[in-house]
Amino acid sequence: MMQADPRALRFAATVTTIVLALVLVTGSAWLLAAQAAVFALSVFGASPYGMIFKGIVKSPPKELEDAAPPRFAQGVGLAFALVGLVGYVTQITPLALGATAAALFAAFLNAAFGFCLGCEMFLVIRRLLPAAR
Repeated sequence: MMQADPRALRFAATVTTIVLALVLVTGSAWLLAAQAAVFALSVFGASPYGMIFKGIVKSPPKELEDAAPPRFAQGVGLAFALVGLVGYVTQITPLALGATAAALFAAFLNAAFGFCLGCEMFLVIRRLLPAAR
């Protein structure tokens, strides 16, 4: 089982919150595409924001957590970012803003309160689908 530093996850959520807020303010599909790429890399355990955190913070974490729920959450973020990109590219503004705002909301919950909405979704799905364990 892969392990993750919860401090790095929260740092990544903070940066993601800032990036997605900038997307909403600027309407930049390119910035959203960059965040989608970050989500995609994070699904596979190569979070650029996590790597930045590791370069800045040298102290070891006091505890680690299972990496599967946060990776699932990154996949959910990727899905919302891709839907938002479709909205920007097709000029369907409500779709672009709604999907980006939903991803921003989830990232903000994690950054501000340490509540990972995607992680909770992962746990609920795992409970409902015992075969998914």
